[in-house]
Amino acid sequence: MSNAHGKMRDAPSGALGAGQLSLEVGHESWDIAPARGARPAIHGDRKFVTALARGLEVLRAFTPTEGLLGNGEIAERTGLPKPTVSRLTYTLTKLGYLAHVERLAKYQLAPAALALGYTALANIRIRQLARTDMQELADYAGAVVALGTRDRLDLIYLELARSKHGAMLRLMQGSRLPIVSTAMGRALIAGMPDSERSWLLGYIKRQEGKNWPKVKTIIERSIRDFETRGFTLSLGDWERDINAIGVPLTAPDGSGVFAFNCGAPAFHFTRDKLENDIGPRLVNMVRNVEVALAGR
Repeated sequence: MSNAHGKMRDAPSGALGAGQLSLEVGHESWDIAPARGARPAIHGDRKFVTALARGLEVLRAFTPTEGLLGNGEIAERTGLPKPTVSRLTYTLTKLGYLAHVERLAKYQLAPAALALGYTALANIRIRQLARTDMQELADYAGAVVALGTRDRLDLIYLELARSKHGAMLRLMQGSRLPIVSTAMGRALIAGMPDSERSWLLGYIKRQEGKNWPKVKTIIERSIRDFETRGFTLSLGDWERDINAIGVPLTAPDGSGVFAFNCGAPAFHFTRDKLENDIGPRLVNMVRNVEVALAGR
């Protein structure tokens, strides 16, 4: 992650209290929340290949719910000029990453793009090491246990274990969720290095606008929960009828910060059950995975 710049302080100068946030604004060579139609700008990085970045942004424009896009729609989503998008979609189609649906004059992701995603997923070791423990906890809790990580301002699910019994949440590998309102997202924030956290929250502050003071209070409480109990909570904050708990894990090999959650309908997961039963079990599960990662 590139160094942040342009600091914005939300706490008095001097030492910060437990859970207090210090914010910085920077970028990862892309604009994390551009204005609609605005193109990300990269300055001063001679190693950065703009043409490659633009091609990847075209691929990112496709989502599970928007799998067919025309050049105009891609231009709107990426902020790139339509002539540039036309050249990029032509090239990506020639390379096998996009397929052109002539009848609709639109594009969709092709097998070469799928191969990249599955190759990346197959090489995330934590998935294989955690799968058995995740399933055991899911069966015990009658719930869903998931593993995820951050992608810009979203979470992305990497692995899920579902109970054979009990109510199911309609989520799958690749599902994207918000960071701030979910137990997993709050766990990721709490488990991040301070520099990454302050950088990320600078962008969340910009995105939230007038709602930031409320969001800041929630995040600070989540950090305190993690520091004192080892887990974070989301009680109807993401979906009104869903309660969940989250625990972060920093990979010993330096591959990043991940988080696990365990969630179920609120009638099944009361606050007391989460705090006194599921939470400690999830913390113990994550410690076991951490040990297994360190031993490989």
